[in-house]
Amino acid sequence: MTKLPITQGIKYTGSKLKLLPQILNITNELKVKKVLDGFSGTTRVSQAFAKSGYEVISSDISEWSYIFGVCYLKNKKPKQYYEEIIKYLNSLPPKKGWFSENYGGIVGENGSAIQEDGTKRVWQLHNTMKLDAIREEIDNLNLDEITKSVVLTSLILALDKVDNTLGHFTSYLKKWSARSYQNMELKVPEIWINEKDNQVIKDDIFNVIENIEVDFAYFDPPYGSNNEKMPPSRVRYNSYYHIWKTIILNDKPELFGKAKRRKDSSDLVVNSPFEEFRKDENGEYLAVKAIDKLIKNTKAKYIALSYSSGGRATAEQLNKLLNKYGKLIKVLEIDYQKNVMANMKWSNEWLRDSEEKHKEFIFVVEK
Repeated sequence: MTKLPITQGIKYTGSKLKLLPQILNITNELKVKKVLDGFSGTTRVSQAFAKSGYEVISSDISEWSYIFGVCYLKNKKPKQYYEEIIKYLNSLPPKKGWFSENYGGIVGENGSAIQEDGTKRVWQLHNTMKLDAIREEIDNLNLDEITKSVVLTSLILALDKVDNTLGHFTSYLKKWSARSYQNMELKVPEIWINEKDNQVIKDDIFNVIENIEVDFAYFDPPYGSNNEKMPPSRVRYNSYYHIWKTIILNDKPELFGKAKRRKDSSDLVVNSPFEEFRKDENGEYLAVKAIDKLIKNTKAKYIALSYSSGGRATAEQLNKLLNKYGKLIKVLEIDYQKNVMANMKWSNEWLRDSEEKHKEFIFVVEK
């Protein structure tokens, strides 16, 4: 088993932290040099690739993922370089501002997080006041892109450690979590000096794959549930992590709902074709067609696709699709109940296992 490099991230639905050894084993066996992480999210996979010596292209549509990517993959300076600015930001006196007004709260009776207006809040007021002071000052400092990305990543990592959520921002806990009482403190992220000329892209994946060519592409698209009673619009990543986008942009957007989401994170405004629950005029799921287009248009010798048996595509559809543009050379079956062990499945053996609920697979295609 490949030695796992240290990576850093936030609480994230669908995080591939536990799959990193399997993913790195795939690339090591294939002896590739240039890789694409096409839905990078917290960038843990991108970080692992970069630390393992690959030239990495990290791509995602979200602003905060881009910032993480620049922080970890573009940095050329030692950690010590950033210590002074992190120390300075931690020393700023707290102040009430936009974030405190919308996301900061006081502790009620018996530890209640419910405020007088009936809403629950993400952070306790002492931490949002630090957030308000620090975020304003970051913009005032006119930092270069990499330094700004490092301090913004530090801010998000610090806030993630003191929040009052279950890991996403569509609803908040009724009673303040134990960690929310702690004082937020920025620390220099676990960065390193990158020797490769890595790329970080914020764009739609279909635009990205038009313009690049790599040895290996890894895709972990957000996939919609196949439960007809629960359309995937309820779990779209754009809505799950709206607060991180607001902190990155510091744009004080129009908000809606009890969770105070950005209006532009509404299901009616933006969505991903990979999370679609609708069908086209021919009765084909739009999510399945998106995967087909992704595999077809990617210019890579090898493509690895993470997918769950709970997604829209059926096992038969996936099997046909994956063999349509190349040869399915490997399938790893992930069993979380058995400490994330992976078993190699040859030919069509995996089709039987996919009938079980909540199985996760990594498919490797040679184009």
